[in-house]
This record gives sequence, C-alpha cells and structure tokens, in this order.
Amino acid sequence: MRPISHFIDHHYRHFNAAALVDAAKGYRALLDGGGKMFLTLAGAMSTAELGLSLAEMIRQNRVHAICCTGANLEEDLYNLVARNYYERVPHYRDLTPKDEAELLRRHLNRVTDTCIPEQEAMRRIETAVFEEWQRADRNSARHFPHEFVYKVLVACKLKEFYQIDPKDSWVMAAAQKSLPIFVPGWEDSTLGNMYAAHCLSGNIRNVHTVKTGVEYMTELAEWYTRTTAESPLGFFQIGGGIAGDFPICVVPMLHQDLRRENVPLWAYFCQISDSTTSYGSYSGAVPNEKITWGKLGVNTPKFIIESDATIVAPLVFAYVLGW
Repeated sequence: MRPISHFIDHHYRHFNAAALVDAAKGYRALLDGGGKMFLTLAGAMSTAELGLSLAEMIRQNRVHAICCTGANLEEDLYNLVARNYYERVPHYRDLTPKDEAELLRRHLNRVTDTCIPEQEAMRRIETAVFEEWQRADRNSARHFPHEFVYKVLVACKLKEFYQIDPKDSWVMAAAQKSLPIFVPGWEDSTLGNMYAAHCLSGNIRNVHTVKTGVEYMTELAEWYTRTTAESPLGFFQIGGGIAGDFPICVVPMLHQDLRRENVPLWAYFCQISDSTTSYGSYSGAVPNEKITWGKLGVNTPKFIIESDATIVAPLVFAYVLGW
C-alpha cells in the first residue's frame, strides 16, 4: 500500500472520513469483482483541475464511461490551452460589485476563486471546434458534442497551445481511449451558447448538426444494455443536478417505459455532495430514495460522502489507484 492509501486507512476512521474509506473500498471491490464504473461530473470540477487524478483513473481503466455537464467538458480544455492566463482570486468573498465589473471588463469569467480568460481559453476552443461544426454541417453529418471535441484533440489541433502536461487533462485521456461520454443539457454551456449564436448568424445551416439530449439517452440505453450484459456497473456521482439525474434514470426507463424484463440495477452507488439532506432536493436526497424509483436495489452498496468534492474525489481516486 502506498503513502496516501496508508494515511487514509490510518486516519480516516469516523463520520464522513469513514464514509470515504467505505466508498473507496466498495469501488475497488466492484472493479476486483469484474465490474465497471460509470462516473458523473457536476459542478466546476474541471476548473478545479480534477483531471490531475481523473485522467489517470481513465488511463488505468478505473472509469469506463462519464456523464458530465457541458461546462466540465469544455473547462478541462480551457485549462489545457490557457492555464498560464488564469487568475486566482483567493479573496473572492470580499469582492464588491465594482470589483466583479472590473473582472468582466478584463474578460475574466470568475468561478469561485478562479478566473477563466475569455480570449485565450473560450475563443481559442471555439475556433477549433467551430471548424469541426462547419465541416460536419457542410457534409450533412451529425455528431455528439463530445465527439466534436474528440476530433479536435485526436487531430492535435490545439497542441501548439498546450500550457499544462496533456496527461493531466481528463478529456484528453478520454479521447485517447474513445471513452463513452454523455453530456445532457449541453446547450447550457459556453460552447452551447456559441453554437446557438453560429446557428442564428447562419454560419451553421442545420441546427441539428450537434446531436441533443434525447439522442444521448438512447445512446446511453444501448451502451448500458451492452455493458451490463457482461459485467456489473457502478455509479459514482460527483455533485448533483443533470449530470447525475440524467444517466441514473436509464434503468427505470429501460424497465418501466420500454417494459423490458430483468434490467440490471446499478451495482454500486456513491455520491459526493455538499448538499445536505433536505425536502425536495435531488442533490440532497439519500440513496435509499432511489430504490423507490427503480434505480437501486435493497442490497446495492450505497455510500454518501457529505463533503467538498474538490477535497474528497482526489482522495477516493488515490485510494482506488493504490497511491
């Protein structure tokens, strides 16, 4: 056992710390038993540079598919090509409205304590992806949002702009392995807004050149059916919202709406969330609630770590990797 795993085992004995250990051991047990893991990514995990550990999880076959927000898909690339232009604002809690307006004037978009530079990050990625959108549009081809990103990375169109080691980019690791990615609600992202603008301006003739969420669900249904026919599939959820709710619903959809029999439930469930249990909150719902929706079973290993994912997720990944 390596230093980080040893430290966790020795010190993390109670409360949320113990939940972390239990969840990490359950994760490893699923993989050791021939299972696979589906990971969901909400919040601003890419801007938090989760790729430093998630990329290795992908390379080491500890993650077999990902569902993420459009923001996480693109923000990993922003960090890849513009990291040197980012500005950190550790005193962000003290910013006044005038301070925020000054950041806007400088084209710095703030995510908590981190400011993303518009020109060097967002516009640079837009330029590269726009070429792929136009090419597909001219050829009457259609692809998912992540497939356009994969095309850019595989063709090394951004290589001259790399400002971090590409091995620390989780999207790069995913592209190199052709990892299945599902991005529901991609329209609610910077690239999604840019795409809509290009459609409105006439640069893109067919608004359906980029495939949508319903198509992602049908793709997920087919992938889930194929995968669970061969091995158990776990669900590791970081945050809440659409990144988690969209994919976990594929099980009741297959069973209740398609009326298929013997649809395997998710074989493991863990959520890292700082949303406390509350009335009507999906992010704050305890795992047992998912039993009533036909997503998890009575005996499904279930874990919830109520803590900051930027702290917890790298530790879980380190434990799973044996670091």
